[in-house]
Amino acid sequence: MTTTARSTPSVLRPLTGPVPGYAQTLPLCPSSVAVARTSARTTLVCWGLVGMTDDVVLVVSELMTNAVRHARPSCAPPERPGNCRLTLERPGPGTVWVSVADSSGRRLVRREPADGAESGRGLAVVDELAARWLVRPSRTGKTVWAELLADA
Repeated sequence: MTTTARSTPSVLRPLTGPVPGYAQTLPLCPSSVAVARTSARTTLVCWGLVGMTDDVVLVVSELMTNAVRHARPSCAPPERPGNCRLTLERPGPGTVWVSVADSSGRRLVRREPADGAESGRGLAVVDELAARWLVRPSRTGKTVWAELLADA
């Protein structure tokens, strides 16, 4: 585990002091989604937030899947798919911030999938599970961020 005190999206209140956190850089390939889920589960156990595991892991899975599917450069050779960065932070009791940063400037598009479609529901799932979420563009790409709260 690492402790981070980095800046958060501007719509959030500033933090005072270090925030427990975990960060991992992963290649933009399908197997990274499973690695990210395992990392999220392990982190939540370490933080004593096991009750949030299902929701946090699902959000991690959706954000990572979007990055793998849509942020990989089209010209990238299979052996160099590019990377994304998964970050989990615990700014307070019962609160988890999940973010996935990638180097793609492509905008997120929330789709309404057809009945029976096997994909296209990821952002709707994030919207349902997160207290709030946003996309923050950067010089080098974007970060998709979500805040999850433990049930009161």
